[in-house]
Amino acid sequence: TSGKPAVSSPVPDWVTVHDDEIVAKMGFVGEVRVTVDRVKVRKRFLGWANFVFDTRSPFFGKSAGEVISLIVSGPELKPGTSNLALAGNNIWNNAQWQHGDVWTKLLQTIVMAFLGTLLGGIVAFPLAFLAARNITPSGLLSQILKRFFDFMRSVDMLIWALFFTRAFGPGPLAGSAAIFFTEIGTLGKVYSESLENIDDKPREGIKSTGANGLLVQRYGVMPEVIPIFVSQTLYQWESNTRGATIIGAVGAGGIGLKLWEAMRTNSNWANVFYMVLLILFVVFIFDNISNFLRRRLSRTIHDYNRIQAEQR
Repeated sequence: TSGKPAVSSPVPDWVTVHDDEIVAKMGFVGEVRVTVDRVKVRKRFLGWANFVFDTRSPFFGKSAGEVISLIVSGPELKPGTSNLALAGNNIWNNAQWQHGDVWTKLLQTIVMAFLGTLLGGIVAFPLAFLAARNITPSGLLSQILKRFFDFMRSVDMLIWALFFTRAFGPGPLAGSAAIFFTEIGTLGKVYSESLENIDDKPREGIKSTGANGLLVQRYGVMPEVIPIFVSQTLYQWESNTRGATIIGAVGAGGIGLKLWEAMRTNSNWANVFYMVLLILFVVFIFDNISNFLRRRLSRTIHDYNRIQAEQR
């Protein structure tokens, strides 16, 4: 009634009595905390507690062999639902680790990076031709577009994310827009510089046949620059997959926002570590995919240059 737990006899060394609770520490096994209105038992073991099934799941506490046996040949634990579907649902909707929400946010981050990079590349592609001084008929237009690319690149992706979060509200739309605007400047610059460094002899050869300007670009320029454009875009996509995590922390959606929310509570660092591992895994996968594709493209460029040299 006084709001304090009562102790009527001496306690062992592993029990500590506080004003508002009694704590029994049992070493690595865990601890028990007793207050006037509840008893809290914390059990420790190697690994992450309840990572697969939480305490609400009928599979909770069962060994891997028991779970497999129930899935393969056991009676239905939930009428009308197979044990396999039930197990998958319990894992996906794990209340403690929130696998479903975490993986959904991770997918959002990947899509944000892909969509922003793709749309940025689509817009930057024609603008780069107008900005390249050896292709555009107007020097003034070239300078205007180059300064436009500089402006778009000079505003950091994080600043764009803050701006679009205020404009559209928190979510992946703001993140995709931030990446899109940044990539217009970045890809526009690298595309135009690639165009300015091409060999003009194929263009001159196409011109000598009487082809119009569009055909000259199609057959005299595109075969040389497309592999370079694709390689640069792949690199930016890989980079933006990492960047999308950062801008998510300011409200631009994806796993970055969820990671920031978990860190801000300062109470569940296991979940933070789980999400960081997922981010590292995704970055590793996309880094290897990007490197593989860029190596293949490098061989394509090398073969193209060799054929051009032989034809001369």
